[in-house]
Amino acid sequence: MKILLTGAAGFIGSHLAERLCGRGDRVTGFDNFDPFYPREVKERNLARLLARQDFSLVEGDLTDPHDVDQAFAIAGPVDTVVHLAALAGVRPSIASPGRYWNVNVNGTLHLLHACHDRGIKRVVFASSSSVYGLDSDVPFSEFDPCGRPLSPYAATKRAGELMAFTHHHLHGAAVTCLRLFTVYGPRQRPDLAIHTFTRLIATGRPIQLFGDGTTSRDYTWIDDILDGMVAAIDQQARDGRTAYRIYNLGGSRPTSLKELVDRIAAALGKPAVIEWKPQQPGDMKHTLADIDLAQTDLGYAPKVSVDAGIPRFVDWWRNLNQ
Repeated sequence: MKILLTGAAGFIGSHLAERLCGRGDRVTGFDNFDPFYPREVKERNLARLLARQDFSLVEGDLTDPHDVDQAFAIAGPVDTVVHLAALAGVRPSIASPGRYWNVNVNGTLHLLHACHDRGIKRVVFASSSSVYGLDSDVPFSEFDPCGRPLSPYAATKRAGELMAFTHHHLHGAAVTCLRLFTVYGPRQRPDLAIHTFTRLIATGRPIQLFGDGTTSRDYTWIDDILDGMVAAIDQQARDGRTAYRIYNLGGSRPTSLKELVDRIAAALGKPAVIEWKPQQPGDMKHTLADIDLAQTDLGYAPKVSVDAGIPRFVDWWRNLNQ
């Protein structure tokens, strides 16, 4: 297939591009190298891809319709658009809600409009477990109304899902929204918890934990997420239906914050120095994916537990920082 992949220089995007090119697809990546974290990190993510003949990169901004048009012009005829580009993070979104709305909602609107103009009928949209909100029952089900998001980031992701449905309804496009649950692994963003805790514990510096340590997340290894994403791309291509679908992609196993820190410290062979802080606004107390639908429709079956994944992540971090 020929695929346009937004957010291709990021953690998940660069891995997905490698997986798709590795199996014979041709990928055009689109990324604006947002300065939320250093450009050189994203350039390192892309190093192997840029050496390939089946990958090309277009630098541009989702919020600029001209840049979006340019990406499609360079990509040529496209079978599927995979939309990963977004501003991520609960706490930064509380500080800058307007910027998050502009990128995550207006940017998605520009992309969907460009798909319609070009007759592209297959879109896969990376959503988030954050769309589950104040009254969502654990484990989270795709049938939850997701009507009470707890942060601007969560609200923008839910808005993206709703716009994607409207795009499907009006224009007969096949659209799949994938709600990703706390993805980790090599190349994880340096601001995220596992990466931050590893760096601080390894260097003997204190880490800040918010709440009492009992909050929990459904941490999901990157390769398991890629399996689900590729399966969703192939499902659209295989069945040819113009369906609107939503799937949870998670590990379906909860790990408390304190348990996570203990695993990282054990993998590093160093004690964690903890500074306890009050619970932060906008954070969910618990996340856990009900993955029955993804298992049935996509054959999704996460394989890497946190017990296995954390040591793998620590090994990657050590090799990167030698």
